[in-house]
Amino acid sequence: MEIVIRKGVKNDLSQVLQLVKELAAYEKAPLEVTVTVEDMERDGFGNNPIFHFFVAENDGKIVGVSLYYIKYSTWKGKCVFLEDIIVNEPFRKFGIGKKLFDEVVKVAKEMHVERLEWQVLEWNEPAIKFYEKLNSHFDSEWINCKLTGEQIQKYFK
Repeated sequence: MEIVIRKGVKNDLSQVLQLVKELAAYEKAPLEVTVTVEDMERDGFGNNPIFHFFVAENDGKIVGVSLYYIKYSTWKGKCVFLEDIIVNEPFRKFGIGKKLFDEVVKVAKEMHVERLEWQVLEWNEPAIKFYEKLNSHFDSEWINCKLTGEQIQKYFK
């Protein structure tokens, strides 16, 4: 198996979205994916791209993706947030996730950021074990909070 890791391009987005849907199914939320290829094209390749990604390719087929964006910490400054690493199930356990992670670390290092951050579901044991092998810091102090799109729309009503 020859895996090529490269910067993602617009033509990759339909395959990337398929991987996102695969992840949503794995995380028991298949109906939660509402983003479209058109959304991803606008947001990743428009006038002001807000995310970037790497893909893992095998025989011309995308079998993995790592998607990240820049965030800002009032305490630390510029940071990279790794939104997801997704590897197609038959291709797991071959080091592809590590190669995708390494590419994001290279970006963070080149940008001289103060932190590289990500989240992992508390029940996702394979992912937790993967991050433990990387000597990751697990933060038990912070609680994730969010407003949904619907809540945002109703906020001032």
